[in-house]
Amino acid sequence: MTQTPTTGPDIQAGRLAPADYAQRFADAGAPFTAQQAVLEAERCLYCYDAPCATACPTGIDVPSFIHRISQGNVRGAAQAILSANPLGGMCARVCPTEELCEAVCVRNTQQGVPVAIGKLQRHAVDAVMHLPQTSLFQRAPATGKKVAVVGAGPAGLACAHGLALKGHEVTVFDAHAKAGGLNEYGLATYKTADDFAQREIDWLLGIGGIRVQTGWKLDSAAQLEALRAEHDAVFLGIGLGAVNQPALPGSELNGIRDAVDFIAELRQCEDLSTLPVGRRVVVIGGGMTAVDASVQSRLLGASEVHMVYRRGPEAMGASVDEQTWAKTNGVVIEHWLAPVAFEGEAGAVRAVRFERQRLVDGRLVGTGEFETRAADTVLQAVGQRLASAPWLDSLRLAGGRIAVDALGRTSLAGVWAGGDCVGGGRDLTVEAVEDGKQAALAIHASFSSSNA
Repeated sequence: MTQTPTTGPDIQAGRLAPADYAQRFADAGAPFTAQQAVLEAERCLYCYDAPCATACPTGIDVPSFIHRISQGNVRGAAQAILSANPLGGMCARVCPTEELCEAVCVRNTQQGVPVAIGKLQRHAVDAVMHLPQTSLFQRAPATGKKVAVVGAGPAGLACAHGLALKGHEVTVFDAHAKAGGLNEYGLATYKTADDFAQREIDWLLGIGGIRVQTGWKLDSAAQLEALRAEHDAVFLGIGLGAVNQPALPGSELNGIRDAVDFIAELRQCEDLSTLPVGRRVVVIGGGMTAVDASVQSRLLGASEVHMVYRRGPEAMGASVDEQTWAKTNGVVIEHWLAPVAFEGEAGAVRAVRFERQRLVDGRLVGTGEFETRAADTVLQAVGQRLASAPWLDSLRLAGGRIAVDALGRTSLAGVWAGGDCVGGGRDLTVEAVEDGKQAALAIHASFSSSNA
């Protein structure tokens, strides 16, 4: 199918009635009521050797917290969750539970309907967010040790929280104006409604012993050396920072941008009616970022949104539920099409030219068949990479990311790393949290051994 644009670029703000924006970008998932939560919790079989707990990257004792909900002990349930995952509220909202804990739930494997673990987790954590964190966790006596955490995303925040619990003083450095990393800048608004990312951070910092310094970016080897000299340990949770940008003809045309930047702009926009969106949007990519960009384009009022991926549906990074969500919101998902050029007029993109693909001996090969999709806006969501920086020369890299051992230690003494910048997983929020949590334990253990 080939689409030929007939008019100039149609990019404008205010495509909807003012009241529609709040409705469209409201919480995508209705939370359980107390009664619904108890009824759902009673479906759990409380398996002794629970596969759901094994499938959770942070090792939450799922049967235990669900059992507590069934008994009306929501605070106890939240404590069980947050002991394993200090960002349990956000993970309950964005984790692909259908591919992790719920996928292996015995109710799912035997009956096809898993216990709604993610919604139960959210129910429990949300119920204690108004309480001071010290009512659930007590900080150990001060140790006098100081740790620098670079990056206020999920890995950095989890590491900072774990270290603060042990009595260490933590300073978290971040380049952005707000803490949160991708939780604040990279997730769809409807997943984190009511400013949840910042509310969770405020609650997390309530443990004490954590200072956040925003507007600070790690650029030089001298900065890293200064951090090492002034602190007893350093944790790098810097994420990736750079996006992949295929060098295609026409890439310089107006109207082509990174999906990550689009989502960040949308998340920080105070009045969504002022945010321009194209009438016809093409999103290139097959991951969750592509879904978030596609759906939010539709919610802003785009009349046509095509999400185009070069492989088949089984290879997409977005979960089946995410793909279904996109289709439910009117996004057209297309497969086996790889972009080869951007076509424009008067300096603005007008269409994307694709070549149809097929697999030959496991490799993608162009078929020589070409199609175009008309576009006023093109959002590229083709993955991220570690941003290059001089200070990285002092660390060993592997596969384009920071190399670490099983404890999260880098090749540089006294420096740990975790989250997306180290790779090894699916770049999920919950995996980053676990990296930060384990690094905090390792750093604490290193202090104990050095004092022995």
